Amino acid sequence: MPEIRNIGIFAHVDAGKTTLTEQLLLVSGAIRVPGRVDKGTTHTDTLPVERRRGISVKAACAVTEWKGVRISIIDTPGHTDFISEIERSFWALDAAVLVIDACEAIKPQTEILFSALVRQKLPFIIFLNKLDRANADAELALGRIKARLTQKLAPLDDAEALTEYVCGCDETLTDKYLSGEAISASELEAKLAELTACGEAFPLVCGSALKGSGINTLLDAMITYLPAPERGSAALCACAYSSCTDRLMGRGLWVRVFSGKLEARTPFELPLGRDPLTGEEIRVQRKITQIRDASGSDTGCLSAGETGTVYGLGDTPIGHIFGERALLPKRIKPGLMGEPLINVRVTPVNPEDMQSLRSACAELTLEDPLLRSEYLTATGELLLRVMGRVQLEIIQDAFASRFGIDVTFGAPQVIYKETLASPAKGFAAYTMPKPCWAIIEIEAEPLPCGSGVVFESKVGPAVIPTRYQHQIEQALPLALKQGRLGWQTTDIKITLTGGSSHQWHTHPLDFIVATPMAVQDALRRGGSVLLEPLWNMRFMLPADCVGRIMTDISAMRGEVTDTLSDGEYVYLSARVPVSESMDYPTVLASVMGGRGSLTSSPCGYAACPADKGKTAARRGVDPLDTAKYILAARSALEGGIFDF
Repeated sequence: MPEIRNIGIFAHVDAGKTTLTEQLLLVSGAIRVPGRVDKGTTHTDTLPVERRRGISVKAACAVTEWKGVRISIIDTPGHTDFISEIERSFWALDAAVLVIDACEAIKPQTEILFSALVRQKLPFIIFLNKLDRANADAELALGRIKARLTQKLAPLDDAEALTEYVCGCDETLTDKYLSGEAISASELEAKLAELTACGEAFPLVCGSALKGSGINTLLDAMITYLPAPERGSAALCACAYSSCTDRLMGRGLWVRVFSGKLEARTPFELPLGRDPLTGEEIRVQRKITQIRDASGSDTGCLSAGETGTVYGLGDTPIGHIFGERALLPKRIKPGLMGEPLINVRVTPVNPEDMQSLRSACAELTLEDPLLRSEYLTATGELLLRVMGRVQLEIIQDAFASRFGIDVTFGAPQVIYKETLASPAKGFAAYTMPKPCWAIIEIEAEPLPCGSGVVFESKVGPAVIPTRYQHQIEQALPLALKQGRLGWQTTDIKITLTGGSSHQWHTHPLDFIVATPMAVQDALRRGGSVLLEPLWNMRFMLPADCVGRIMTDISAMRGEVTDTLSDGEYVYLSARVPVSESMDYPTVLASVMGGRGSLTSSPCGYAACPADKGKTAARRGVDPLDTAKYILAARSALEGGIFDF
């Protein structure tokens, strides 16, 4: 097997990452003619909407070879609305190239990407692009990078500066350098590769993707300083990170193998959804029918370190783990870079298309773990959870072009959450009508923001058998899906303190039914606090606009968290409620006249003033309406108890 590199190309919008990808493929001999973004002919922007709009919507993989090393290049989207697609690209990678526009100040999105790469501990090279432009100033651009991102630059086009930096990070090399002793190129390369791998150096390449300058240097750097994938153990561990559709083979899954081998004809037990009553996962047996490597060649097998596509696994969702989950890198977790904060109602122009629209939403959500759809039986509404307006435009295009459905969207609505106001006890006795018996006593207490849901049991198996305690814990996410204010309840600890089962009367699902009753009783007694989502808004502003923007932030109930000036621009960060700022990018554009920029990213939740937030109407049957709820639990009412 040849040496491998799995490398992602990251950048803010219009920095030139797709053009760079084309040049990497051209210079390495993978293609003969480079495509152009403005003409819709690039090799990685293959979707019709990408070619029309000249933006990357979906991460795409291209394979080339350079000096005997096979390089899988993943070109990623640049817009923050596609942060989920960017995040999933991390799952397939071992290293990256961060593209920075030399003609612009450091954009807020570049800072977000830089921080994400560092946080995920992915080694990367910085490519300073567009130095062919008349207004490009390399020295000024380097100063911006050092001021806004990092001082740890190892410039590959300046031998003296490179030697000084590398030697300054190693005592042995420092002594040799100061004594005038010759330092070999191989010593420098080995040390720089080591520093890059641990995040203590960022090799810097200067050039122009459009003109092809610096590309050879970048290719050399990619195979010299960026690490090869670890081969892992013999046990299988692989992750599905994207999907594709083949005209003959149907739906395929892009998979990264971290250890072991993934082979055709291998049977897998795969998730098919969850039981609407119990919440238990429904699984089905499937076999891989065909495997292709990253270049599209039929191989029948993927080994550790490789990426490729597998077919025959039907509707297996993105994010599915094959084999041993414990062997996964820590970066494999949806939502690390942010989750949707906005709900929109989607309505088919032709009402008869509603069922087809629901099926289309189900298919789209398989492709994106953070894109969620929800159909409300009581009102006949279909809701989508999305990141922002640009993503909505792309989804609308997908409904029309892929599924033949014209849709309209309602006004975006903020997704609030709630938590418990004060500690409280909850009780449920589900003992009538027979046969049934499940008695639950719990204590609930609020936790700090971002803690999620914690469950603890102080009850022994002699009081409530272990299998029933497991059911209680399993039912908590469904029981907390709606609090007393109508939103998902989070940042709460539920402790099981007592209860009982019955040797003859307890049915296997009784504790599933009783858990929401006890939880909602505790929420009623303890009261609720509404939590609102916040944006971390990063501005790049001319100095004369700062006062106006700070006034706007205050008016939006926001808080300035950081300011910094580089003499040319002021960089300002603020935490602002999403509900107050959804339309602010449009306002800012009109105020600034294109002289600055804004990037927003989710940064958690905080308590919301009672007069500013919104409650949500309860969906389904309230567990505190005991008689009606029990009827629903016994399927006497349409939809069951978790139909919301």
